[in-house]
Amino acid sequence: MKKIDKRRYNRGHKGVSGRKSKSEEVAMIEKLTPLAPLAYAKLEEGMNEGDFKFIQLFFHYFAGKPKETKDITVSQEVPMFDLSYDELAEDIDVIDGE
Repeated sequence: MKKIDKRRYNRGHKGVSGRKSKSEEVAMIEKLTPLAPLAYAKLEEGMNEGDFKFIQLFFHYFAGKPKETKDITVSQEVPMFDLSYDELAEDIDVIDGE
């Protein structure tokens, strides 16, 4: 029995996918704004206790999350074939029949 590939029908869910509307974002911000002083107090409390996660969270928002860097070492390219001009000329002469 042959299975039918239905990936072409994958178009997401209408109405529930994607970014929230701007009005929903504004409503969420308005709802959370009164809790901001409490959140700052808890952040300060965690930092005073020396909890690394609180300090890390503070600096990620204060200074931005650092870019990830990768150490890439490039060595000299090594040829796959070691051909000299003389050997190449000899091979061409053999092919040409000389």
